[in-house]
Amino acid sequence: MAFEVATRDLVGVALSSVEHLEVSLPQYRLLLLLHTVGRASSTQCAEALGVVGSSVTRLADRLHATGHLVRGVDPDNRSVVTLELTDAGRRVVRQVTTRRRRQLSRVLDRLDPARRAACARVLDELHRMLAETGTDAPRDRLPL
Repeated sequence: MAFEVATRDLVGVALSSVEHLEVSLPQYRLLLLLHTVGRASSTQCAEALGVVGSSVTRLADRLHATGHLVRGVDPDNRSVVTLELTDAGRRVVRQVTTRRRRQLSRVLDRLDPARRAACARVLDELHRMLAETGTDAPRDRLPL
């Protein structure tokens, strides 16, 4: 039960950190993915996000129009469209990351340092175990 509650709490922090952005949550997810992996093909992005290619195309159209990403072509295969963040796209990701860290710090700073360190160790171990069981495959690690 405690893990379910913690999961809901952390998802709440993640969702509130993307409120009032100049981009939608699905658009932010694409920006975060590109921030994490660097330049990637539309197909790779669709697979990582667990959506169809046309969804990534629509997201990329909007983000390109607003200057958050640029399209390119793979030099080895000109039929492959690549996507890459611009400075504006990186700024949005930094803005959300800063909000999340602030929100978490307001709570975590109130914990005794030893308890905070113990909590971090347990979360690190949980992450490692999830990765080992295969539940941390790229499709299951949807950026939020």
